[in-house]
Amino acid sequence: MRHPILVHAVAVFLFFCFSLGCYQSGGSIYLSALEKVGWEKRDLLAKRVTKANHAQQEAKEQFRDALEEFQSVVAYEGGELESRYKKLRAVYESSEKKAKEVRRRISGIKKISKKLFEEWEGELEKYTSKEMRRISEEQLSDTRRRSLEVIASMERAASHMDPVLKKLEERVLFLKHNLNARALGSLQETSSALQADVNALIEEMERSIAEADRFIAEMKPEG
Repeated sequence: MRHPILVHAVAVFLFFCFSLGCYQSGGSIYLSALEKVGWEKRDLLAKRVTKANHAQQEAKEQFRDALEEFQSVVAYEGGELESRYKKLRAVYESSEKKAKEVRRRISGIKKISKKLFEEWEGELEKYTSKEMRRISEEQLSDTRRRSLEVIASMERAASHMDPVLKKLEERVLFLKHNLNARALGSLQETSSALQADVNALIEEMERSIAEADRFIAEMKPEG
């Protein structure tokens, strides 16, 4: 999807370049003009969001796997539960690791966006053209607004991970201390509640992933 502000910016700069006879082979001045209206900064931010989005997708799949493993454990009818406990513990630890990676990526977006916007604001003072400055200011405002929206969406999804992780941890500990059929019966009673929590988490993460996809499509320059 082509961003309307960027389309206008490109048109303005192309007009300037052609009218002044400065559009050279290879488009070096054209590319420089695009850089000045924020392509470079927006693309860098989009790359950070892309990495965070990949982390969200991996975490979503990991939580789904954890739920499936828990359900297979409580439905287990064999005698030896030690190996089942170890497998459940492993998927919990993997889920915790994926959740930490999501938070780390969100933190990375917040840091780079703060730095980019501060730099961008400082560069506005360098414009002598009121039109160029206006275009850049509009891009800055729009990019800041959209980045705050995608960060908020990711943080909303991330906030749902902690309660699910806590419940998974409790069940892993319970199974560790009670490796018997009665323990499985007790865990079976909590299966529906855990499934509801994980499904709610996955839905929230899917909304966040979709929001990030839209952001990436808007921010990255078209080839």
